[in-house]
Amino acid sequence: MAVDGEQQSTETKAEVAAVENPEGDKHDTLKYHLLGPSLTKAGQDSVDQQKVSEIIYNASKGSKYFNNEEYKDKNLTQKIEKILARKRQLERIDLASDLRRADEYIAELELSRDLSQTVVHIDCDAFYAAVEELDRPELKHVPMAVGKGVLTTCNYHARKFGCRSGMAGFVAMKLCPQLICLPLNFEKYTAKAQEVREILSEYDPRFESASIDEAYLNITEYCQEKQMDPEQAVAQLRSEVAEKTKITISAGIAANAKIAKIASNRNKPNGQFLVASDRATILSFMRDLPTRKVNGIGRVFERELDAIGIKTCGDLYAQRAYLSKLFGHKAFQFLMQCYLGLGRTKVSPAEEHERKSVGTESTFRDMSDRTELRAKLRWIASELEKDLTRTQFKGRTLVLKIKLHTYEVLTRQTVVPKAINTAEDLYNYSVPMMAKLEREIPGMKLRLMGLRCTHLVSTKKDDVDFFGTRRFANRTTNDNDNDGWEVWPEAEFEAAARQERADEMEELERLSQEQQQQHTDDQSRIEEAKRRRKHGREVLPNPKKPDSSPAKRPGTAAEKEACWPCPICGFPQVAQDRAFNDHIDYCLSRQTIKEAATATCDGQENGGLKRKAASSAAGRSSAGDARKKLFFGK
Repeated sequence: MAVDGEQQSTETKAEVAAVENPEGDKHDTLKYHLLGPSLTKAGQDSVDQQKVSEIIYNASKGSKYFNNEEYKDKNLTQKIEKILARKRQLERIDLASDLRRADEYIAELELSRDLSQTVVHIDCDAFYAAVEELDRPELKHVPMAVGKGVLTTCNYHARKFGCRSGMAGFVAMKLCPQLICLPLNFEKYTAKAQEVREILSEYDPRFESASIDEAYLNITEYCQEKQMDPEQAVAQLRSEVAEKTKITISAGIAANAKIAKIASNRNKPNGQFLVASDRATILSFMRDLPTRKVNGIGRVFERELDAIGIKTCGDLYAQRAYLSKLFGHKAFQFLMQCYLGLGRTKVSPAEEHERKSVGTESTFRDMSDRTELRAKLRWIASELEKDLTRTQFKGRTLVLKIKLHTYEVLTRQTVVPKAINTAEDLYNYSVPMMAKLEREIPGMKLRLMGLRCTHLVSTKKDDVDFFGTRRFANRTTNDNDNDGWEVWPEAEFEAAARQERADEMEELERLSQEQQQQHTDDQSRIEEAKRRRKHGREVLPNPKKPDSSPAKRPGTAAEKEACWPCPICGFPQVAQDRAFNDHIDYCLSRQTIKEAATATCDGQENGGLKRKAASSAAGRSSAGDARKKLFFGK
């Protein structure tokens, strides 16, 4: 299973060819990296990416951003050298057992393939720009973008020049001097997004918002009820959105969310693409797909895979014996699912997803004064308190994040003695962490600070019943659905890719400020960046019809809320106060306790009279405990 010379020489991307000067030759990988996280955005097929990379390289050279990107590129190159060295070692040993395990896992995955569902991913076309063009129709025919320091989106006229989201504004102006940049108007975008969401709920009341301008729907039931094929239903949905909201959307239709996401980018703007729900079509679709097109594979992972000869998802199979040892078991699982075109079919409202953390952070001009840093920390604590109150959580672990003026990121965390959510507690527990960092790094100069709470505890009142116990146990990430195959490792990789993009946007914002040196406008730009980071991430409940009934899909939150578990016997009961209290009285009756104790004793093969008496006493003790719960809520 050796890799040929051509595969081993693929560290350098073809899109960024070597330039004539030696310094450029040395920075080929850096130039590709500087093209940014939105390189795969639609509307750039005819763009000369080599020219774009040269402009970005020359415009940012000498800045702190450039130095940081150069440092990261060097580290990644060293990491790849270690990966290649490790692979050469593996090629000299027998990997028959690893190959067998990989094939067994692939066979197991094949058994999980579900082709019965129809999942749709919809993506609004150049959403922010499209909303702005409704108020200013003259912008439809000229290059325009939204965002000042960093572009959040741009119309398709601007994309022809190489402009795209996640690009510093001053760089975009070098690519397209006539580019018109508008400030962000979040209220306007949120209102328009809600109009789209209202329409989506007609096709799937339990659709899943992925961001402010994209969502997943499972239209299997809708198609069955309306006796429509998926393409007809999606065409109707897109037409309805265009007619009612005056903006267009593109859609991908497939057997699972992973393929639907990829397909939605195929016929942009204002188009749709279907990947037929049969195994051969899916495997063919994935075989020639560049790895970067998969949600969850960012620039770093793409380059690592490329280094060992993996350019497309079809290339993964030949390297299957190496993947686990080179990148870890979770990466192996994720990549094999990519190769097979497998993904989740379950779609559920974003508000039902288990939240892992709540945090906030702020970027500012380089700051080293101790008093100013403490004031900034207190302000962040107060902002986090607002977020925790809004999301109704407390945290058992507090994490402090800082970014030095050199762009180095450091984090520290502490486990607090009680779950906290007040600004005072957040500040008091974070100060010792900050003080320790100041001792470790004398003269510490920061440009970012943030606080985050993890190991969350819900403060929602309806999470606790009359007896002080949770009505329903939270499902953990290790829980499987009925079919046992709905927990996919892709979530971690998608989250990492999102974080990579968020970090890039933040650093580009700072680069824009550094280059333009508009210090009087710095704070407004910083606030815009802060709002942009948070915007679209907030979870809003799906729209509901006034006469809507509980969702039909089995296992939904609506079904679970229709019954309460008895704190004594543990069995679910009808969610009606009177009936629930009658059942509790029944459970607490002496006869019931006696019968339960007798049944327990009879089930023990070697139990004597003493053990029966002990079991009966335990039953009475349990009943006593239940009464304590009833009267004291303990």
